[in-house]
Parts: sequence; C-alpha cells; structure tokens
Amino acid sequence: MVYNFKTHVQEATMDNQTFGIGCKVTFAKTVGESDIYLFAGITGDLSPNHVDREFMKGTAYGRRIAHGSLLIGYMSTASTMILQKYPSPTPDMTAVSLGYDRIRFLKPVFINDTITVHYEIEEIDESKNRSLSKIEITNQHGELVAVANHILKWVPNS
Repeated sequence: MVYNFKTHVQEATMDNQTFGIGCKVTFAKTVGESDIYLFAGITGDLSPNHVDREFMKGTAYGRRIAHGSLLIGYMSTASTMILQKYPSPTPDMTAVSLGYDRIRFLKPVFINDTITVHYEIEEIDESKNRSLSKIEITNQHGELVAVANHILKWVPNS
C-alpha cells in the first residue's frame, strides 16, 4: 500500500495538535550514580570513565562522567514523548526510528547533573514518509552538552 504522507502532515500551529513541523517536547532527568551503574551493567561498558572514581580524579574531568550512549537513550525518551503528545498523521502507519545523525557530546555530564532534552520536528520528507528532528541536551547551568538529529520513518501497518 502506498500512502500519501503529504496530505496528512502539516506545520504545527496553536490550534493544530497533530504531528508536524514545529512540534516539540522536553524531558528532564537528574543523572544519578545508579543510572550510570545500571547502564554499565546492562551494556557491559565498565570503562573507568564511568565507574572508577579514583581513576577519574586524575583526569581533566576530575570525576566520573555519564556514558554518551545513555544520553542517546534519553533522546529516545523524548522521541517517544513526541509521538505520545502529537497524534500520528495517519492511523494506518507506525513511526519507527531510523537512527540518530550528527551526534556530538560537547561537554561532560557528571553524576547528579540535571539534563534537559529539547526535541523539535524540523523537517518532513513526504516522499520518504520521514521526519527529521533537532535534539539538544542542556545541563542545569544551561550549557549545551549534546546535540543530534533524529530520523523517524512511518511504515504501513499490516
């Protein structure tokens, strides 16, 4: 089945709460020591950067830092939130993640930092049934700590 995504996706306005350009969500989380240790255990990434306090005291950071891939997980949370907040442009298709591009970790995230993920739909490619979103993560000081672009694709339901 070929679906015309273009006829259903539009720019978001105050009156229109359908998924489209300009839709945005934020997600805030204090990154705790348990988050880092649980993530290290699940992934097997036990790098001293994340789990060895004494080792990190001797580095330029001076303390343990969160996994970059943990921050990507928080980006994924924001993606889920936007799909929950703004209805799908069509009920006969399901959005799936195609991935994250241009991921950059600009500053470290330390244990007990509070990060906020800012997720906004910037482009819609109707010919490919895709959207492109800008993601920025800031810390409690308002510093930009990570950025990425996220691609969603709508696939037909069976």
